[in-house]
Amino acid sequence: MYKQVKIICDELRKDALFEGIVSYIREHYETEIIIHSHKEVFEESSEHELFLLFLDDDEIKMFFYNHLEKDLNIALLPNANAKVSVKHYGISADVFEAVDDAFNEELLSEIDILLCNEHIALWEIVIGDMHGMNRLDFNDNNIFQIIAIFWHNLKNIKFKIYTLEISKENKVQTAASGIMILENFISREKSTISETLSIHDGKLNAFILAPTSILAYLWYLIAIFVSQRIFVSALPKSLGFINSSSLKITSTKPIEYLLDGAALCSQELELKVLADALRVHLGRSLLESVKQDKEVSELKDTMKLNTLPVKEMSDILVDGKLPLFKVASDEEFKDLFLALRSSSKFSYVYLTLMILSTLLATTGLFANSAPVIIGAMILAPLMAPIISLAMGVVRAQEHMVKNSLKTLAIGIGMALLFSCVYTLMMPLEQITQEMQSRLHPNVLDLLVAIFSGIAGAYAYSKEEVAKSLAGVAIAVALVPPLSVTGIGIGLGNLEVIYGSFLLFSTNLVGITLSAALTFVVLGYAPLSRGKKGLYYTIALLALVTLPLALSFYKIVEKNDYLKELKSIKHLTIDGKDVELVIKGIVIQKEVLIVDLEAVSASGLHNEDFDELKETLEKKLDKKVVLEINSKIVVR
Repeated sequence: MYKQVKIICDELRKDALFEGIVSYIREHYETEIIIHSHKEVFEESSEHELFLLFLDDDEIKMFFYNHLEKDLNIALLPNANAKVSVKHYGISADVFEAVDDAFNEELLSEIDILLCNEHIALWEIVIGDMHGMNRLDFNDNNIFQIIAIFWHNLKNIKFKIYTLEISKENKVQTAASGIMILENFISREKSTISETLSIHDGKLNAFILAPTSILAYLWYLIAIFVSQRIFVSALPKSLGFINSSSLKITSTKPIEYLLDGAALCSQELELKVLADALRVHLGRSLLESVKQDKEVSELKDTMKLNTLPVKEMSDILVDGKLPLFKVASDEEFKDLFLALRSSSKFSYVYLTLMILSTLLATTGLFANSAPVIIGAMILAPLMAPIISLAMGVVRAQEHMVKNSLKTLAIGIGMALLFSCVYTLMMPLEQITQEMQSRLHPNVLDLLVAIFSGIAGAYAYSKEEVAKSLAGVAIAVALVPPLSVTGIGIGLGNLEVIYGSFLLFSTNLVGITLSAALTFVVLGYAPLSRGKKGLYYTIALLALVTLPLALSFYKIVEKNDYLKELKSIKHLTIDGKDVELVIKGIVIQKEVLIVDLEAVSASGLHNEDFDELKETLEKKLDKKVVLEINSKIVVR
């Protein structure tokens, strides 16, 4: 228990409330009270003395600064001119509750102090515009006001070059829209930051807003204005994060910033945290936070800045041109471009793999073996030059496009040649189920190609997911359709040639276009640069899509007829109960050929079949040709 209370106040504050506070302390705590001016500086103190500050925010900061790392027990009293301090330290709005908290030993806590150019920052330091993150209470605005702020921020984002340095070895230059620095984060009930940031870790917390594309910025704004939650452990890519005991921020132009709401300007900001610099009684609302926070151990400095723009991207942003998609830096692009340029070139390894995969696929097709065909898909090297072609198209790299097309042409030619020769040598002419499944491509096959192209481009651009390329190769199946085309050439079957080569063309064009667009989204090429190549690819895609759409329409139509037929399970014909089992249907112009099994207890006659045919034609409203297998079941 404190034996002496030193009330630190401004002479003008000695009003009725002040007298009430003095009386309350004497009545409830029976301690000696001494009143001092806020201008006094105390060099020493005993553990039984309490310094009770009845000051405004600036005076509190001055008192704190004059008594940093001195052994004082400090408590704060609420008043209209100390809103920042009261809110930051969770001080009760009821002055008498605040007095009780000042005498509560559980609420006495050693706290860190953040200095910015030797000025104490209790709340936050904001440079530029954090676009919503420094808004404390979204509930003050209705949904229409929030939407208005959202679009205002989207239209008015501006960038400036900053250098962030936590040590001589740890320095980064980036373009940012805003920077917010906090020492701790334990008292804000309505806020975008979800986690508690410690008052005992000796670290500041800096959030750097630097979206590299309109899409990334929209994602950030949605997180701020819709979910209203930011998790330090899983920040949006538009936000960088620094947790350090010190930070130096410089810029080529003067830095305008707000320190606890006060507007200041400086050429550079020197920020540092003094660990456990003061001993302060916090408000009762922070009791649980204080208990948990005392268990926090000091960790190493943290810099999460990998997603922030650097070099040429920073220049683009400062010029006011926020791109729709992220633009990859030269360093990010270099390795991928070199790898794809190498993949576009013809090699004997490519030729060998192409021949082996074709022979393997053709064998699997004749053997009607799916596992063998899957093995050929994995072995096939066609995916690499197609992805290289996509990069060449979107980057307008004529040399890469020519190399890729040459490599693809040789691969396609070898596949057709070897599968054709293989077929001519094979004493089999039967079209197996595996061959048949590749003769009627439709829009679904195009979707497979598009998704595979996206996956392929992503896997090539991200080293950590490159292992997924085998799965992409299986999904898109490039060599088997070519092998079926070669089989068709060997058999002289135009239907086989047309259907299978249409499937291969679908895969080729779909992968190229979707992979090219994926590279645009990933920032490896501006959309404007590859417009010409993309237009040609889209035109080819449209050309391929026409027969695919017709084929898909036939599938839908066939499915509708099957659904209608399967709804007719039992019929009574000439007093006989007949069960219908639909085996399949074929649509030929105006006629529907229905393959079915008619199960009855006694034999059916021609008149019965005619009645069955008439019944189905009325149900389907279409001329029907029946292929009936009559089956007698005696129960």
